Amino acid sequence: MSSFEIKPYPEVWQALDMDVPRFDKMRLMMGDMYAKAFLGQPNRPAAMTYFDNMIAEIHGGRVKELLAAKAEGRPVIGTFCVYIPEEIVLAAGGICVGLCGGSQGSVPDAEKILPRNICPMVKSAFGFKAARICPYFQAVDFVYGETTCDAKKKTWEILDTMVPTYVMEIPQCKNPRDIALWNEEVKDFKAKVESVAGKTISEEDLAGAIKVMNNKRRALQRLNSLRHHNPTPISGKDGLLIEQIAFYDEPVRFTDQVNSLCDELDERIRQEVAVPGKGATRVMVAGTPMALPNWKIHNLVEGAGAVIVNEESCIGTRYFKDLVDETVTGMDTMLAALTDRYKEIDCSCFTPNNERISQVVKEFRDSKAQGIINYSLQFCHTYNIEEIRIRQACEQEGIPYMFIESDYSPEDIGQLQTRVEAFLEQIGE
Repeated sequence: MSSFEIKPYPEVWQALDMDVPRFDKMRLMMGDMYAKAFLGQPNRPAAMTYFDNMIAEIHGGRVKELLAAKAEGRPVIGTFCVYIPEEIVLAAGGICVGLCGGSQGSVPDAEKILPRNICPMVKSAFGFKAARICPYFQAVDFVYGETTCDAKKKTWEILDTMVPTYVMEIPQCKNPRDIALWNEEVKDFKAKVESVAGKTISEEDLAGAIKVMNNKRRALQRLNSLRHHNPTPISGKDGLLIEQIAFYDEPVRFTDQVNSLCDELDERIRQEVAVPGKGATRVMVAGTPMALPNWKIHNLVEGAGAVIVNEESCIGTRYFKDLVDETVTGMDTMLAALTDRYKEIDCSCFTPNNERISQVVKEFRDSKAQGIINYSLQFCHTYNIEEIRIRQACEQEGIPYMFIESDYSPEDIGQLQTRVEAFLEQIGE
C-alpha cells in the first residue's frame, strides 16, 4: 500500500475559525482510511491519480479556490441535495459545493443538540458545522436546504442560527400544480442567488451553465455505462469516489478528467483488463446517498471479491441520468426546462413513486448485475418504507435481493460482512 496524506493547511483553517487541532486529527484519520480503501487496489486505472490528488487537496487546494472566488464577489453555496438547480448558481458565476455529511466523527457533536434517533447523514452534516470541523461549511455564503425529509427541514431551522440557510420547498407529488410550485421555487432561488452575487443572470449566462452541467452529466453517464461492461474495467469503489468528488470539484475540470479516465477505460476494455477479475460477482447498490467518506458498503462487497457496477442513489445515477433541454430559449422557458429535468429525480420523498421502482429494475438490467443490495441509512423513513416496494419488485422479477440498514459507525461491520458474504455466495453460484 502506498503512503498517502491529505495535505494540511492550518493557516487556511485558522482564518476560517475552525477547531484546527481537532480537525487535523480527523484529516490524519481520513488519510489512513483512504489509503487502506483505495491505494491497495490492483489494476487501478492511471487516470485515478487526478482523483487521488483531489482527495489529497480536499481540505486545502479546493478550499483556497472557493475563497478566491469569494474574494472576486462570486457566491459559494453549500449543498446537501441533488435538487439544487446548480445551473442557476453557475450562471451567476458562483460555485456549488457539497458539504460534509458522511462521517461518524461529527455525529456526537450533533447529538448534543439534535435528537439521536434521526438520520446519521443529517446529524453528521449538522455536527460538522456545530463543531467547526468542516472548511466548506466555514467558507460558504449560505447553505441550500430543501424539504425532502422531516429531519432535514426541521434541522435547517437550527442550522440557520449558525450559518445563513436558504430553504427551497420540494413538492412531494408530481402533479401539474406541484410542478408549478417547484417552478416558482426555482424562480425565487434565482432571485436569491442574483442578490448574493450582485448580478442579474442573463439568458446567455443560463444557457452556458446548462451546457456545462449537461456535459458533466454526460461524462458521468459515460463512466457509468463503461462500468456496466462485463467484465468491468474499474472498481465500484473508484466509481463511487468519482461520483462523490463530483459534488465539490470544479465542473469543467472535473468533466475533462472523467472523460480522460473514460478514454483509458475504453482501452482497458479492448485489452480485456478486468477489475477485480474475470468472473467476479456483479452487484448493484440502490438506496440512500453515500456522502464522502462513506465507503462502508463498497468496502464490504469488494473486500469479499465482488464488484459494484452501479449506484441507484443521489450520489449515483439520480444525480446525472437526466439532462436539461438545451434547445429552448427565453428565461421563463429555460427555467421551466430546469424544473422539468429536476422533477425526473426519483427521490423517495415523492408519492406515489412508481418511476423509481421501474428505474431500479431498469438499472439492474442495464448494468448486467447479478444481485441488488438495497442500502438505507438508519431512521431514513422514506427509503426504509419504500424498501418494501423495491423488495416486492425484485421478487416479481426474480432478482436476488438483500436489504442493509446501517449508520456510519463501524460497530456492525462484522455482522454485515457475514451477511454480504452469504449473499454473494448465493448469487455467485
